[in-house]
Amino acid sequence: MMRTDEHYPRNGTLKSHCDQKQQENNSLKNGYHKNEKVHKNGTVNGFHQPRVRGEDSFEEAPMYVAVLTYMGYGIVILFGYFRDLLRAIGLEKCHQAQERQEQKDFVPLYQDFENFYTRNMYMRVRDNWNRPICSLPGPVFDLMERVTDDYNWTFRLTGKTIKNVINMGSYNYLGFAENNVDFLRTVAEVTRQYGVGVCSTRQELGNFSIHEKLEQHVAEFLGVEAAMAFGMGFATNSMNIPALVGKGCLILSDELNHTSLILGARLSSATIRVFKHNNMQSLEKLLKEAICSGQPRTHRSWKKILIMVEGIYSMEGSLVRLPEILALKKKYKAYLYLDEAHSIGAVGATGRGVTEHFGVDPNEVDVLMGTFTKSFGAAGGYIAGKKELVDYLRAHSHSAVYATAMSPPVVEQIIRAIKCIMGVDGTTEGQRRVRQLAENTRYLRSRLKDMGFIVYGNKDSPVVPLLLYLPGKVGAFSRAMLRRKIGVVVVGFPATTITEARARFCVSAAHTKEMLDKVIQSLDELGDYIRVKFSRHRLSQRPALYDETDFELDS
Repeated sequence: MMRTDEHYPRNGTLKSHCDQKQQENNSLKNGYHKNEKVHKNGTVNGFHQPRVRGEDSFEEAPMYVAVLTYMGYGIVILFGYFRDLLRAIGLEKCHQAQERQEQKDFVPLYQDFENFYTRNMYMRVRDNWNRPICSLPGPVFDLMERVTDDYNWTFRLTGKTIKNVINMGSYNYLGFAENNVDFLRTVAEVTRQYGVGVCSTRQELGNFSIHEKLEQHVAEFLGVEAAMAFGMGFATNSMNIPALVGKGCLILSDELNHTSLILGARLSSATIRVFKHNNMQSLEKLLKEAICSGQPRTHRSWKKILIMVEGIYSMEGSLVRLPEILALKKKYKAYLYLDEAHSIGAVGATGRGVTEHFGVDPNEVDVLMGTFTKSFGAAGGYIAGKKELVDYLRAHSHSAVYATAMSPPVVEQIIRAIKCIMGVDGTTEGQRRVRQLAENTRYLRSRLKDMGFIVYGNKDSPVVPLLLYLPGKVGAFSRAMLRRKIGVVVVGFPATTITEARARFCVSAAHTKEMLDKVIQSLDELGDYIRVKFSRHRLSQRPALYDETDFELDS
């Protein structure tokens, strides 16, 4: 219901907030009050207060790096067209799948440029992905060796195994992807009791008592009224967003949101507008336009305005600016959808995500979403919030109505992880892991920056992107690290912008200092060898993240 006060007159026009608040006396540019008292230990109003934190880091590479990156892609494209010419005249064999001869007059299933990109660019570095792992994906894993005889079009296994490769790519933040018999005892008992498959939806014959027990634990862990669990993390976003918004609604989405959020927004039929990453000025501008102008053509008020953000952005390692977004949400009467897939369990004094990290009441967030695939070492996802929200989704969510219920052993794995983090299992192991993850994260980030690498993100984020930029260095970096028995994930265009190819490290509480030191030493040597130490300690010229806006945080 619309509130009418000094900022929202009945005619819907907006009054300037700046002339009513003396921001220069009460707050800093980033919105934090100068006279705000932060309690480093203990709680205030029942919520952990935030520690002193640095802002997200997005350092700009030298100009020559951007020029060489574009040149690199240009050269690869030119050679690609030349090789296509050789294939067309029969001088080079084309290994890719092609349309059958009898379908030559059909409209092709795939775009020509997508085929071109796969043939001439992806195939050059295809050996860096889909590597077959043959062990537990813990802090170390075993890898099946494979080779190619046709330039990455096909692979064959040699029968050899690469042992004890340090795992710097899995989302095993708290180390719960483990096979310790003592830790997994309850999972084994549940498997014996319930079996592995459910073979029904929750609404039919798949609603086990263990599912309800999980949802109670999730709600208690997050500090909200209710929660609902789903069998797939990606579908938690893509199938629930259409149940919350539809035609006549407006979604304001961060430009770096995950594909699952983007797909859910598109499936909802709502109008989508994108604001610059973590830029409060950009978001407030869209909110003002939405309130003042309403829907296109009719200018009717939007039925709902939903702001969609992530806790930790999985490619940037940056944290959402939650206090500022909550202030804007309250001011413009919008709803907030917070995806904590990477942040739940990974940040916060006790692992409760970005709400705890920023000292925010989780009940101020309208929709809390998270996954069990990362910090909890399992599978699936959840939606949490008010009981009315959860009850509504039980009846209207496609993922709830049509999807098979979660496997009982997976449910028990999540329950044991939550109990461990909360300490209700009678141990302090969970909190030890949370502290260890924070220590490992800061150690790796600080050492990489000291060595001269450009590293994106927040210093508390266990997602650590190391910028490589040039396309030729992406494959070379991954192969060289594997030769040093370190498994990394490398990412390039189109998953990132064309000039920002990178390696993405995921820190785990299970990593020992010796493991991290080996990774750091290898990176130091390799960084000099392939010349990827681009840092000049200059701030990026990305859209300004700290410009003043005409709102204040709650004091």
